[in-house]
Amino acid sequence: MSQMPQLSACPSCEEPLESGDRFCGACGYDLSAVPERPQDNPTIAMNGSVPAQGAPAGAYPEAQAAPPAGQAWPAPGPDGPDAPGPAHPPTHLPGAAPGGTTLPPGTPPPPSAPPAPAAGVRFDRRPEPGGHAVPAGAGPTQPDEYLLQAPDPRVSADPAAPAADAGGKVCVACRAGRVDDDGYCENCGHAQPRERDHMEQESGPVAAVSDRGLRHHRNEDAFAIGSTALPDGSPASVAIVCDGVSSATRPDDASLAASQAASQSLLAALPRGTHPQQAMHDAIVAASRAVNSLAEEPATAREHAPHQNAPACTIVGAVVTSGLLIVGWVGDSRAYWVPVDRSAPPARLTEDDSWAAQMVAAGLMNEAEAYADERAHAITGWLGADAYELEPHTAAFKPDRPGVVVVCTDGLWNYAEAAEEMARVVPLDAATHPLHSARVLVGHALDGGGHDNVTVALVPFPAVPQGAGSA
Repeated sequence: MSQMPQLSACPSCEEPLESGDRFCGACGYDLSAVPERPQDNPTIAMNGSVPAQGAPAGAYPEAQAAPPAGQAWPAPGPDGPDAPGPAHPPTHLPGAAPGGTTLPPGTPPPPSAPPAPAAGVRFDRRPEPGGHAVPAGAGPTQPDEYLLQAPDPRVSADPAAPAADAGGKVCVACRAGRVDDDGYCENCGHAQPRERDHMEQESGPVAAVSDRGLRHHRNEDAFAIGSTALPDGSPASVAIVCDGVSSATRPDDASLAASQAASQSLLAALPRGTHPQQAMHDAIVAASRAVNSLAEEPATAREHAPHQNAPACTIVGAVVTSGLLIVGWVGDSRAYWVPVDRSAPPARLTEDDSWAAQMVAAGLMNEAEAYADERAHAITGWLGADAYELEPHTAAFKPDRPGVVVVCTDGLWNYAEAAEEMARVVPLDAATHPLHSARVLVGHALDGGGHDNVTVALVPFPAVPQGAGSA
C-alpha cells in the first residue's frame, strides 16, 4: 500500500500541515492526490505561475539545482487520464531552464490545481468542474506584474512572431501565445479583450472611437464611418452611431446590424446623385429592416425565453458635403454642431425620442426637471420589430463657418448634455485631429464615471479631400 507523501505545507494555499493530515484545513485540498516526488525532484508549477524564489526549506514544491551537464529534463509522458502532469524545470530565466533548455510551449498545469487569476485580468470562463478554489488571502502574495511563460528566444527574437506566422491573433498578456477560437491564449490561458470593448477607426477626415465603459460587461454600441464622392466629384463624409437597447435581446447585434446597413446604404446612394437628406432617410429605413430581420428566429427559440423582446437600438447619423450638413436619427443618440473658432454658439442638432423630451415639448416640465427624473432616458422611438411605426427624423443645415459635427450616444452626452458643455470638452483642433479628439471625448466620459458604453464620431465641416485625416 503506497503511503501518502509527507508534506509540511499545503501545495495549493501553503497552509502549514500536521502529520497525518489528509485534507488541508484552510482550502480543503486533497493531500492524497499529491504525486510522489520524482527522483530528480523537479519543481511543479501548482498554479501555472513561476514559483516564488527562495521558498523555505522543506516546502513543496522546492527549487532544485540544475541537472548535470548534458542531462536533459524529462520529457512529458504520454497523454492519458492516469499520466502524471508534465514537469516544469526551475526557472532561473522566465520560460527557460538552466543550461538553455526551454519549457514545452503550451504546457498545461497539473489537473489538480487550476491556474490562479493574475491581478488585473478578467476571467470570463467559470472554473472547471472539480477545480479547487483558493480562498482570498491564502497563499503567497503575487507580484503586480503577470507571471507568464516567456517565449523561446532561440525560436524567434519577436515574441509575437510564432502566433502571427500561424495566422492567429497574439495574446495581449504574454505576447507569445496564439488566441484560440474561444478567446483564450493557448500559451498562458488569459482571456482576451473582446474586439468591441474598445474600437477606433479613421476614414478620410472622419474618425470614431467606441468604448465599453466602466460598468457594462460588453459594448452594445456600434459605429460606421466612411468617405465617398458626389457625382460632381466633391467629397462627402458619413458617420453612423447606434446604441443597443439594453433591455432588449441581443442589443449588440442590433446596433452592429443597423450601423452597417445605414452606412452601406449611404455610401451607395450618394455617388448615384441621391439628395443627401433623402439618402439619410433611406439609410435609416434600411437600418430598421436589418434590425427587424434579427427577430426572425425559430419558433422553438421563444419556447425557452417567451418573455424576451426583439433586438432594438437607436441610431443617429450625419452626412457632410462641401456646403451641406444632414443629420438623421431615431431614439436618443445625438448630433452636436461645434464651430472651430467658437465665435458662434454651438448647437444641438437632434431632438430625443424620449420621455424627458416629451415632457419638455408638452410644457409639463422644464429641461432640468425632466432630465433629473428617473424616467428621463425611457425612449419612445427605436429601431426594432416591436417598435412603433417608424418615423425617421432628418434635418438639413448650411453652416456659414468651419466646424465639427459630434455624433454620439448618451454614454457621452450624459456628461456634457448642453451644447455649450459639449463645446467646452471638444478640443479646439478637433476638425484637424478628429481621432485624437474622439479619444479625448471618450476619456471625458470615462473620467466622469463611464456608467454606459461610450461612442463618438467626429465629422469636420466643410468636408475636406480624402486622405486629409488626423496628423
